[in-house]
Amino acid sequence: MTGPRTSRYARDVAVVAFAQSDHLRRTDELSEVEMVMPVLHQVLAATGLKAGEIGFTCSGSSDYLAGRAFSFTMTLDGVGAWPPISESHVEMDGAWALYEAWVKIQTGEADTALVYSYGKSSPGSVRDVLTRQLDPYYLAPLWPDSVALAALQAQALVDAGETDEPALADIAARSRADAVANPHAQLRGAVPQGDYQVRPLRTGDCPPVGDGVAAVILAAGDLARQLCERPAWITGIDHRIEAHGLGLRDLTDSPSTRTAAQHAGLFDAPVDTAELHAPFSSQEVVLRKALGLGDTVAVNPSGGALAANPMMAAGLIRIGEAASRIHRGASDRAVAHATSGPCLQQNLVAVLEGDTR
Repeated sequence: MTGPRTSRYARDVAVVAFAQSDHLRRTDELSEVEMVMPVLHQVLAATGLKAGEIGFTCSGSSDYLAGRAFSFTMTLDGVGAWPPISESHVEMDGAWALYEAWVKIQTGEADTALVYSYGKSSPGSVRDVLTRQLDPYYLAPLWPDSVALAALQAQALVDAGETDEPALADIAARSRADAVANPHAQLRGAVPQGDYQVRPLRTGDCPPVGDGVAAVILAAGDLARQLCERPAWITGIDHRIEAHGLGLRDLTDSPSTRTAAQHAGLFDAPVDTAELHAPFSSQEVVLRKALGLGDTVAVNPSGGALAANPMMAAGLIRIGEAASRIHRGASDRAVAHATSGPCLQQNLVAVLEGDTR
């Protein structure tokens, strides 16, 4: 083992373990703490670490989904916050919690980090809840929901000649077919495209609503090799944001994804795997173009967000799934992407590599 092929940072940091729950349409019988605890136990067991040996803990979730302020403090019961731990939280997808944890390790203030995220979308209407992230003066008062905005983006792609409805159906079918091999996916196998939700998007082009949890452990340097036979080294990571106003953006492109990828070093060498956080089939079209992915790249071999889209965890799952393929030798260099906001507004790109063989 000679280490990751490239490194642009002060410290080499790797994903050494990943765990996730089974993603279900409803988990009415479980609290957030009861959802989180088994996944935390599983990811810690994969490394042999105990909670007290983790240098930093960071979580991602949304108070809007939970329906109460500071809801994340409840799940700390599942982590074990006594004796006192170094802990933080982001009101974002867990991919951004991972970014904060990665920065913490880069500063030298920790050598290991536990990152977890979770979301229970089932209790309410996600389409309505997500309108609250829109511009409060001009757009939010119109109450355009998340599917309507995604359909606006899809129609822009169709009008520009970059895709059509059969091509979108093929993306959805491929994703659900790949998900057959993923025991945690919510939707697996042949799923009918169904009726139009908002033209040109049919039910099959949209993500399932469901509940789920994900967790990863990060470690630095030689410690990563002690904890994992083949660490997934984060050789590049960056995140960028588009203009808040949808009218200021070209919805057929994602410059922020491309810029994040450039700063993460994606274009320095080919990748063999891409885990893209594309909740709608049309968004995969945009992301493939922005990241320059060819037909030889395995895109969303886990099934992606079209097979399971637990809010606040789906982006972290993309990083975890890409890392898992490196862990088991199915990938040597992978890109993972996470998004938040309407029409790919905020985008994070991570490049992961295994030790050269």
